[in-house]
Amino acid sequence: MRRRQFIALVGGAITALPFAARAQQSNQTRRIGVLMGPAETDPEGQSEITAFRRGLQSLGWTGGRDVRIAYRWAGGDTDRMQAFAKELIALQPDAILATTSPVVAALLRESRTVPIVFVRVADPVDSGLVSNLARPGGNVTGFAFFEPSLLSKWLGLLKEIAPGIARVTAMFNPATAPGGGLHFLRLAEAASSSIAVELKAGPVHDVAEIERVIAALAQAPAGGLMPLPDIFLTVHRELIIELTMRYRVPTIYQYRYFATGGGLVSYGPDVVDQYLRAASYVDRILKGDKPADLPVQAPTKYELVINLKTAKALGLTIPESFLIRADEVIE
Repeated sequence: MRRRQFIALVGGAITALPFAARAQQSNQTRRIGVLMGPAETDPEGQSEITAFRRGLQSLGWTGGRDVRIAYRWAGGDTDRMQAFAKELIALQPDAILATTSPVVAALLRESRTVPIVFVRVADPVDSGLVSNLARPGGNVTGFAFFEPSLLSKWLGLLKEIAPGIARVTAMFNPATAPGGGLHFLRLAEAASSSIAVELKAGPVHDVAEIERVIAALAQAPAGGLMPLPDIFLTVHRELIIELTMRYRVPTIYQYRYFATGGGLVSYGPDVVDQYLRAASYVDRILKGDKPADLPVQAPTKYELVINLKTAKALGLTIPESFLIRADEVIE
């Protein structure tokens, strides 16, 4: 059940534009490209795109009338990302919505002029996508979902739920994690020292290696798992959740839908809210603003979700103080 409901759009949220003002603009149909990291069948990806379209509609853009949107879904595959990036750039869109760091990187290899608005990018400066957050300086801007303090938060929450944990494996795919995962590992190592856990790297390149990493955690007591921000891991979240249950490994995730899908606990930004906010940036670009002048925005809403059913299956007792802080408790 929900503990707190966040319903107001804040900090860079969408401001409705009167339809009369829209009428003053050219009647030319505008073109938007959308390159999504997950597969088209992913229900969360569809919810995110629905939020983006809803944001556009609130700003006066009606699909099929004054805006046409071309969608591509990469399914976590870097080759498909690059192929679809080429396709979308060839369509000469007025703006592109891109989700996750490898998708943005693929688009930048095709164009340094087409405006790109990103969502779910972990560290756009360290990844080389923008020069700085306040003035991105190129053809890319958007909504980052990560800040360094999150790593300490994730490790601290996992330790609070499972106090016996002594080692945590940070899992990532070097091909799809931002910066190959190395930047996150450095930050995580610094965070782990203050939380009294040993951090280990868990690189994976395919589903077989996902099971290898999780099974290895079960071979020794006091192990936990922290999947890093990575579209590959998001695409394979059902497998990860299933394996952590099978091998009884306490795990902390970044997105709410990991916990609602059976994972133990999640803490991170409200991603759907970011897609709503992204519509406001696309709107501004269509009206003449440049991505270089639009600052990269940080999350304004975070969600803590705990799955009590999973906790009980893992033999964990969740402190009442933790439950009180949770935005959602799944029983």
